[in-house]
Amino acid sequence: MEPIISRSITAGALRPRMRAWLVAGCALFAGTSAGAQSLDNPSIAGTATGTTRATDNTAAITDPETTGAVAASDLPPALDEDFNRLNRREETIDGLRTRIDPYEGQAPGIRIGTFVLKPALSETFNHERQKTGGRSESRSFIETGLKGSLTSDWSRHQLSVTGEGVLQNNTSGQGEEEPRADVDAELRLDLSDQTTARLTAGYSFEREDANDPNAIADAETQSGVDIYRLGAAVERDYGLIRGSLGVDFERRTYGDVDLDNGATLSVEDRNRNIGILDARVGYELSPALIPFLEASVGKSNYDLRQDAFGFERSYQSYAGRAGLEVDLGEKLNGELALGYGTYRFDDDRLGDLRGLSADGRVNWSPQRGTDVLFGLATYLDPSTTPGDAGSINYELTNIVTHELRSTLVARLSNSLTLRNYPSDATSSDEATWRTGAGLTWDMTRYLALTGDVSYERTNRDRGESTDTARIGVGLTLRR
Repeated sequence: MEPIISRSITAGALRPRMRAWLVAGCALFAGTSAGAQSLDNPSIAGTATGTTRATDNTAAITDPETTGAVAASDLPPALDEDFNRLNRREETIDGLRTRIDPYEGQAPGIRIGTFVLKPALSETFNHERQKTGGRSESRSFIETGLKGSLTSDWSRHQLSVTGEGVLQNNTSGQGEEEPRADVDAELRLDLSDQTTARLTAGYSFEREDANDPNAIADAETQSGVDIYRLGAAVERDYGLIRGSLGVDFERRTYGDVDLDNGATLSVEDRNRNIGILDARVGYELSPALIPFLEASVGKSNYDLRQDAFGFERSYQSYAGRAGLEVDLGEKLNGELALGYGTYRFDDDRLGDLRGLSADGRVNWSPQRGTDVLFGLATYLDPSTTPGDAGSINYELTNIVTHELRSTLVARLSNSLTLRNYPSDATSSDEATWRTGAGLTWDMTRYLALTGDVSYERTNRDRGESTDTARIGVGLTLRR
């Protein structure tokens, strides 16, 4: 932090405008110092610090099975609210209200009792072209999305609910429609100044990607995946030591697959329950630097003891990590951790699925209006191929947002996913690279025009490569 240089000037010698600038400077310094005391930096791999935890093969940055550019909802906030409050416009001389919008271009939401609801409805027209080897297909489709947040405005505790749903309707061409939905709720209980409890619940639905290694070949419609989540965590500060303990439960069910010959295929042997217990302890070297250790143990039970090929795929999971949290204010914050994870299957023929893990998330703001996110995630993905335990996936993500104007925001996203099969039996290692760019123009605080373009390429050691290009334009109505 830059040192403050003071001069010996009498108060009477200060002009009114200079006096105002001095007061604003002191307020800015105080706000920056206070911001360094708090840490609101969720881990990618999932921790017990009350932030969202990912279980099994769920990545917290982006869904590895999702094609195209990263959604705008995954982007970090452009500006910190506390910083905005310290940089208000100068008041009028007579003290009267100005005509400036107090929400500064943002939709105010709908107040419902002690809650604030912020809904958004979007309608987008897209064109997509996919090429696999020498085969290609394209489609045009309309995508309708509904998302929103419901947040409590209580003096103590907080309840927040966020949700998003997307429906696709093909208007021409061929290609599988990909509906999805996601709802999450979190109740934060401020038990004391040093103790916080969090209760979470959620539901997700997605259509399995046709390019996923576990997808069914020659399918007209892939399986629909339902995910149910429950979680609880307790955090407590013991002076310089910060401890947390959390438990998560997840239920995954897979719907039938429609084959191109008109028949249906049941994949209920993939249905399973997952439970994970994790603990984390950190030591505060300073408000900005906190090294930590984290360990987790879990169990996954499949509904059917054996899958369609006679393998017992239930497993126990173990993982450990060591890392460092950094909070240097709005300019730079995040965490990075290295560790090791393993899945031990009930069937000895599968062997253990294990490997080194690297997880992290860094938010950097080089200048006001520009935000850069660097993310690194590692997750294990059980396989459905006979003889294969599964894959170790490493995902690197970068997202940049920049305010070209107060009403015009540009986005650029890139990601690389490496999928490695340690057994190297029949499955093929692959690498997927995605890039995308987009613009959002806020015509009013209630209506925005969006445009996105994205490209994805998947290279496989064995098998054909896949290229997917998409372009879309749409409108978003907010309240």
